[in-house]
Amino acid sequence: MPDGGGHSWIQKDLVPQRGRAALSNHTPRFERQVAEAFDDGWGSLTEDMPSLRTTLTREAARSALTYNDSPDLGFDRSINPYRGCEHGCVYCYARPSHAYLGLSPGLDFETRLLFKPELPEILERELSRPGYVPRPVALGANTDPYQPVEREQGLTRRVLEVLERFGHPVTIVTKSAGVLRDADILARMAQRNLVRVCISITTLDAKLARAMEPRAASPMRRLEAVRALAAQGIPVAVLAAPMIPGINDAELERILEASARAGATSAGYVLLRLPLELRQIFEEWLNAHYPERAARVLALVRQTRGGKLYDARFGQRQTGEGAYAELLARRFDVALRRLGLDRREGGTSRLDCTQFNHRAASRQLELL
Repeated sequence: MPDGGGHSWIQKDLVPQRGRAALSNHTPRFERQVAEAFDDGWGSLTEDMPSLRTTLTREAARSALTYNDSPDLGFDRSINPYRGCEHGCVYCYARPSHAYLGLSPGLDFETRLLFKPELPEILERELSRPGYVPRPVALGANTDPYQPVEREQGLTRRVLEVLERFGHPVTIVTKSAGVLRDADILARMAQRNLVRVCISITTLDAKLARAMEPRAASPMRRLEAVRALAAQGIPVAVLAAPMIPGINDAELERILEASARAGATSAGYVLLRLPLELRQIFEEWLNAHYPERAARVLALVRQTRGGKLYDARFGQRQTGEGAYAELLARRFDVALRRLGLDRREGGTSRLDCTQFNHRAASRQLELL
């Protein structure tokens, strides 16, 4: 692995594939053997390659709820029906998690997905335990619960049905307008103060979005989703995340303004995070799409991370440090107050945990 400083080990002649953001499939960090591509004299490294298809593999989940004690997060538990994400966002902090499966955080993360078909039933069993103490659960904290494969699998909807039946509060983070499919459940839960939906809007530039979030909904479609959810009384927050220095940071106020007009009542932002393999994946993307500004972007990132490309310290990894990071934070705070997005009704801490009923398991589950 690189030292995170000025040294660059990035191959700069990689060719983007249609519909994919990552340009390579580097060996996962836990593997002992490393495979390296080489030119065989027939232009094999530069010729057009066939499009990669998405594959879906069944995973036998042991539990539904994943717990954390991070002070940087507003939740202590999450549910992820899928591993890997077809949206393919090049900046996704979850990419390095694919290495735990022996898969590459690069193209494998976008194309080799795992799904957990028994997750809703496992969740029912966990919520039915007498000692379970409810707190808001984050749905999609690692990968998007409404990525394209959800259209056929329907796991996210089944999870929401369980949570609604138990009266369990939930927050959802997504880049997909597919969340509107479940507006019936979400509207009922919203009436009971059990849900908040967070829509991630990284840019309003459709061309930029297509390059760095190739299979996510367009920016305008996401704003339409905000509008449609808000119209049904479902609390909506917008996440301007991540803010990437020299790429989309100038859009921060415009994103918040458009979101407020669409009906969002709160907002958040996160500075670009580049843990582990993500540093290499992102730098390759920069060199392919913005070669003229790649050095400047990385220099700005290092300014916010103490001279490195990433700082994993709690309290720093979400917002960074230094003059640039402080200016971004001030811009965000000013825009938040000006647009009335600093309201906290419907926030995670205000969701109602008192309606939880651990005896709400389905009759079918009781027979198991």
